[in-house]
Amino acid sequence: MIFAPSPIGKKTLDEEKLKTDKQGCRKFGPCGVGKEALYLGGRFIDRRYYIPWKEVKRVFKRVAMSAGGFSGKGLFGSMAFLVVQFGGEEKECPFKFEADVDRLLACVEQEHPDIPTHSVKAQNKLAKAEAAEEARFLKELSPEASAAVETLKADKDFLEIRPSLCASLTDMAKLKRVADNISPTYRAVGTIVGVIGIAAVLYGLYGVFTHSPIALYLLIGGGAAFFTVMSSNIFPSKYNSKKRAQAQWMDAVEAMRGYLKGRPSFSIPAQYAHPIVLTRMIRVLREGRAQSVTEALEVVKQDLRALNSSVTVSQKEHDEVVAVKPLFLVCDYRDEI
Repeated sequence: MIFAPSPIGKKTLDEEKLKTDKQGCRKFGPCGVGKEALYLGGRFIDRRYYIPWKEVKRVFKRVAMSAGGFSGKGLFGSMAFLVVQFGGEEKECPFKFEADVDRLLACVEQEHPDIPTHSVKAQNKLAKAEAAEEARFLKELSPEASAAVETLKADKDFLEIRPSLCASLTDMAKLKRVADNISPTYRAVGTIVGVIGIAAVLYGLYGVFTHSPIALYLLIGGGAAFFTVMSSNIFPSKYNSKKRAQAQWMDAVEAMRGYLKGRPSFSIPAQYAHPIVLTRMIRVLREGRAQSVTEALEVVKQDLRALNSSVTVSQKEHDEVVAVKPLFLVCDYRDEI
């Protein structure tokens, strides 16, 4: 390997086993989940470090929120880290997309159920939250509500067989939301700045050959301007167009519809088919706020509509809403699309 990963713990893998394991690992952002080890990204190189599973004591997500985020109000911008604890030490690895951390942890839960995927503090909070949630549930449900709960549980089990379809549905809905909400003004400004940046780089290259004293400044400034608008996603291209985002989202919905043909009695529309949506519907039924699947879906929609920057949410609620609210927003809460 050109860049062989370095061990961060006391145990190591032999070179051949490490090479095979890294090549076959499942990639999540800068990290990877192999059969023999967990791979972590470095500052510039993905999967730069590794730690054998035998050394991993705990792996979990840590979220750094923007100012005001820890007040618990609203849905704030955040940066996610994967934290790995081993041998009395811990190492953080930043992720660009929080969803990648969640998928990695889901993979760890499935393949290494003995490794905790929450911090000790988070585990205690979750235990208290679950106890409080149980206290809100009715002791007895009506026959109709009980039947609806069982139906939704079966639907959830069916969805969890193919988690990649649910993840794709969420990801494409988020991309569509971003594309739909980019202002035409921002697009225009991005185009102008991008074109000026390219022109500055070209003139700078010309200046290098003509020994212009400002050539270096043009190269640096033009390159910075161009890459800034490119990274901000406002420079028009085929990769961030509304048409492409719409097509990708519809492809994800159609893929889900194709899978749901295996369960004709599935309870909710394909564009909302996500285990978290079903979990929230089950919660609504057990709280006595609905008596049927149809009513439960409407209550879930109302709850999601009500969430805004003035509403206090827990971390669990934040994670759920981030995952499923885009599914409803992209189709304006309609069942028919």
